[in-house]
Formats: sequence, C-alpha cells, structure tokens
Amino acid sequence: MQSLNLLQNLPISITTLLLLLIVPFLLLLLLAARNGSSSSSSAQPKSYPLIGMEIARHRNTSNRLQWTTQILKSTPTLTFTFRRSFLFPSLIVTANPANVRHILKTSFNSYQKGPVFRTVFYDFLGHGIFNADGENWKFQRQVASHEFTTKSLRKFILTVVDAELRGRLKPLLTAAAEQSSVLDLQDVLQRFAFDNICQIAFGYDPAYLSPDDLPQTEFAVAFEHSALLTSLRSLAIFPTWRLKKILRLGSEKELSNDVASIRELARKIVREKKAELQKRLSLSSSQAAVDSGDEDLLSRFLSSGHSDEDFMVDIVISFILAGRDTTSVALTWFFWLLYKHPQVEAEILNEVVEKSDLNSFEEARDMTYAHAALYESMRFYPPVPTDGKHAMQDDVLPDGTVVKKGMSVTYHPYAMGRMEELWGADWEEFKPERWLQRDETTGKVRLVNVDSYKYPVFQAGPRICLGKDMAFLQMKRVVAAVLSDFKVIPVVEGFAPEFIAQLTGKMKGGFPVRVEKRTT
Repeated sequence: MQSLNLLQNLPISITTLLLLLIVPFLLLLLLAARNGSSSSSSAQPKSYPLIGMEIARHRNTSNRLQWTTQILKSTPTLTFTFRRSFLFPSLIVTANPANVRHILKTSFNSYQKGPVFRTVFYDFLGHGIFNADGENWKFQRQVASHEFTTKSLRKFILTVVDAELRGRLKPLLTAAAEQSSVLDLQDVLQRFAFDNICQIAFGYDPAYLSPDDLPQTEFAVAFEHSALLTSLRSLAIFPTWRLKKILRLGSEKELSNDVASIRELARKIVREKKAELQKRLSLSSSQAAVDSGDEDLLSRFLSSGHSDEDFMVDIVISFILAGRDTTSVALTWFFWLLYKHPQVEAEILNEVVEKSDLNSFEEARDMTYAHAALYESMRFYPPVPTDGKHAMQDDVLPDGTVVKKGMSVTYHPYAMGRMEELWGADWEEFKPERWLQRDETTGKVRLVNVDSYKYPVFQAGPRICLGKDMAFLQMKRVVAAVLSDFKVIPVVEGFAPEFIAQLTGKMKGGFPVRVEKRTT
C-alpha cells in the first residue's frame, strides 16, 4: 500500500513526467535482476545501493505474505525494516504484539490511514469510515457504534440471516446434494454475505444467491470488480495506476465505470429510503416504527438526522465492503479446515445438536466450541492478513525500531498466527482447545480472553471492529445450519488451497466442493 510520497503534492504534469522517467528505469533494474541468481539462503533480502531491497520485493510479489512471514520469523524482535529505493521511504513490518499495541492504541494518533492509503482507496470508498482519519473518522465511528449496539438492530440482523439461510443457502445446498453438482463454496458464501449486508445496511436485496441459479447482478459484479482493481492499486510496487487514471486506460477506466455504477445505485437507494421515511413520518409523529426492530442500518442513520447524501453513499459502500468478504472468506477457510480435521467437525456437530434452539444472540453465543474453532481458523487465515498505517511523526517502537515520519508501518496478523513465540511449539496444529478453559468451580468450558494485540484479526484499540459480535453470530448460524444437514467435501482429493491477499485473504481459484446430505 505504499506509493511515492514525494509525488503526493506535485502537479499532475510533473508527476506524469517523473513516472515516465523513473518507473521504466527501475523496472529495467528489476527485470534484469530476475535473470540473475535466486535469493540467498538467508530469509532476509539483500539490499543494494540506490534501489534498496526492491529486487527481492519484486520477485516475491505473488507470495508476499509467506515471504514476509519467513523474514519476520528470522528476526529476534519479530520486526523488519525494508529498505526501498532512494525515492521511497522505508517500510516497517511487524508481528510483535507490543509494537501492535503501540501502533493501534498507545500512539493511536501518530499512526493513521494517511494520505497514500486515502488516495489509493478514495475513488472506491470516498470519505467512508474505512478511508477516514481524524474528526471525520470520530464522527462516523460515534454514529455507527450507537446504531450497532441497539438490541432491535441485532434482532433485525438475526431475522435477515435466518431468512437467507432458509430461503436460499439451504435450498441451494440441498439441490447440489441431490444432483451431485459442484459448487464453488467461496463464491456461494460471498453471495450469501453480500445479500445479508445489503439488506442489513440499506434494506436492498440484490438476490445474488438464488436456490435456482447464481445470477450475475450488475451491482454485485461491479462491487466485486472495484474491490479487486482497488486491491491491485494498493499492492503495486510502483504507482503506475496514477498515469493510467489520468489517461483513462485499462484497469483504471474499468474501475471508474464500475465505481460510477455502484455509486449511482447506492445514491438511488439512499433517495428512495429518504422518501420512504418521509412518507412514514408524515403518517405518524412518533419514532416507534424506527425503533421496532424492523429497520435497516441506513434507515437508522437517516432517522438520526444524518441525511447528507454523499456521506450516506460512502457509509453504505464502506459497510458493504466490511460485511461482504470478511465473514465469507473466514467461513471458506473454516469449512476447509473442518474437512481436514473431522474430529473438530464432530465436536461442533455435537454442540449444534445440544443447542437445538439458536434463535437469539445469547443462545448462539453458547456455541463455545464453534466460536473457539472460528478463532483458531482465523489465526491461520485472517480475513485481513495485513494492515498498514502511515507514521505522522518520528517515533520509536517498543522493540527499538526507529520510525521516521512518512514511513508505512504494517502489522501482520497472518504472520502473527504462525509465530512459535506467540502460540507455542504446537502453533502449526489446528487446535480450538487453545481458546478454551474449564472453570474449576462450575465445570463449564469458557472462552479464554486472548490479548487483542497478539491476535489483531479484528483490529484493536479505538478502531476495533464494531461488527465483531455480529460477524460471529452470522458465522455460527451458518455453521450450525450447514453442518446439521450437510457434509462439505472438496472435489479434488488432497486439495491444498493457496492463500492470496487482495483486500481480504481469499482462496485462490475458489473452493470447489460437493455437498452430501448428512445421514447421521
């Protein structure tokens, strides 16, 4: 997610000229280096004069998560500073919980999204909460946190999730089992999550998951494509997307068209929702309807007085992004791990049978073992594998790493989940029990409270995920519904999926499965 800070405030014409002169020169160096010898046996990359470690970074673009994890494992502090070319500030990557606490809490104001991140994501996210800092972020956080904690909204979410399960997901899986057809479970779960978040966020049902077929709706397709293209922007070593945007070429032209389509539909929905609320209020002077528990998130925002149209559009897009991929990719990896560990699947199934009535937050929360297994799954495969911050001033991290103003400082949940120093010698084992503890007085098993800075899968500190509890509710409802009736079996025997990082950590190529009706 790094870019040329040097170019941030320069006129477009100068920026274009510099890109035309500098990028080809550096690309030639990197391409020439690819024809040389492979990386040294040392986990840490070699640094060269002027171009720093760019050769190694270029070589490892496709496996950057695994590569940076090995580098962090080789460092005594679990922190590494990548020297970049003379045009770029160095990049710090850390898997050290003390550093994560410092970045996300202790010195929160010193580490923000920053101008580079906001520029990369602005076309897609605008001024939404995931692309905001300072007072703008505080305002949106305050409004969202109030709405997310209302009991009636929780009830509404539970209603939406259950309707999608009964009306679409389970019929689709039943048909696949009867016909012995192959499904891409990653695609199915993403469609499920997309329908859910659209209904929860603004009462719009895209019907992207259907028991009869898997339609390609314009809004969903445009959103998926925009997320991918923005991700490619953020992962690029050189910001060539800037020139492509100016010239409206290739992927940047596609992104512009997709974002226009998304915002047009979101704006239409906001206007229709405003008109609907105005009509209802004209019929009643009370707010009883809004507080009844049958309202989407957009209705709640508008009813609380936040009616600026562009702000509402940005809010809607941000919440869809938050709810669309995170739960779906977490569940995708979870079902693969259950197939690999049938004893864990059996334990969860027993829990589902015991908790036959899961129609409330409280009852779903009692699925302790399933909750622990989801935690363990996301330890290995966090939905957001890395997260970068921009240093607003000079600083020193707790482990002694020197930070200069303008540097990018990235914490690495993917690597943190693989550190023996954090999880013990058995870190490679898929072991939900590490999250559980038996109460010696009552004999009941409860979840262990783990330091969120050791396990920052949901972020931590002031930016900790507002939807964490709701995400677990949704995931546990899906797990209970699927496991009670079906077995999920990968099509390819010995299937070994590859974890790739876009905006979220997806399964490369999807997850092709067959579904069998459970008989026992």
